[in-house]
Amino acid sequence: MHVVLVDDNRSNLAVCGRILRDFEELEVVAFHDPLEGFGYTLGNPVDLVIVDYRMPGMDGIEFIRRFREAHGPATHIMMVTMADEREVRYSAFDAGANEHITRPLDHREFRVRIANVKKLVAAQKALQEEKLSLDRLVAAQRAQIERGAEELVGRLLRAAERRDDDTGSHIVRMAETARVIARRLGLDGETVRLIHRASPMHDIGKIGVPDAVLLKPGRLDAAERRIMESHVEEGYEILRDSTIPLVQVAAEIASSHHERWDGTGYPKGLKGEQIPLSGRIAAVADVFDALTSDRPYKQAWPAERAIAYLRENAGRQFDPACVQAFVEGWGEIAPVYGLAPVEVAA
Repeated sequence: MHVVLVDDNRSNLAVCGRILRDFEELEVVAFHDPLEGFGYTLGNPVDLVIVDYRMPGMDGIEFIRRFREAHGPATHIMMVTMADEREVRYSAFDAGANEHITRPLDHREFRVRIANVKKLVAAQKALQEEKLSLDRLVAAQRAQIERGAEELVGRLLRAAERRDDDTGSHIVRMAETARVIARRLGLDGETVRLIHRASPMHDIGKIGVPDAVLLKPGRLDAAERRIMESHVEEGYEILRDSTIPLVQVAAEIASSHHERWDGTGYPKGLKGEQIPLSGRIAAVADVFDALTSDRPYKQAWPAERAIAYLRENAGRQFDPACVQAFVEGWGEIAPVYGLAPVEVAA
């Protein structure tokens, strides 16, 4: 247990130090300068603070108040006061002290109090270790469940690939592009990871689209287009109501990556920030890959033309921030398409 003693009276420090040295597994650091003592606590672990009230530069009340502001409520604090300083004790409790002991010091009482604090700290550390162990176990189990969900969805994706030869390479490129956009937008690492790993599932609903429509070597008529568009709802139905964050994000992307910034997309006609950010990111990545890929009814566009299209439609079809993030990240995206990372004017 790490103990910090703070008292400007060196004799008092010596007395307390001798008593504390009688205890096993106690590491005691003493300071007669409260400012120096407080500075020490900012960079070192502390389990118990024993602080006097009357000190120059910073009294005990101020020491406790600053300590609590810096460290929170976990560390045990014992204030040392004179027997007649009742209002001081009340102020110490208000500042965050756990208990007080009066001077002249009763050595027997002091030993009992230190022994009790030692037991309390040991119990707290045991509980904390148990919590950490349980947290690790839960995290491992969640990771195992997530891996199982990924494997299941991966099998569904492979089933889709068997029907459409381009699906496999498309989802890899699209996922990498979405990852770059998400990172350029400043999202945290876990969110970037989820979007990257969930993006390949954006068209999972196409496994419910008939071959005659999915594989038609030409443009779709109005009825066929409606059938094709149903893959959004189909995908959401496959992925919805999961308790796994990865699958939740995948459902969000599947249901929203065909929405448009101006509200003219499908299936719900969501507008602007009503569209989940993951869906807005996926929309840019998906359209760019579609434009730069060969189709039975069109040739692949050059990257420059596809980028120009994204820019022209920022604020209409696409979230302008996502398009800007794409442009800024082009140096990372270009190699995914086997292109030299030539700079694009921002």
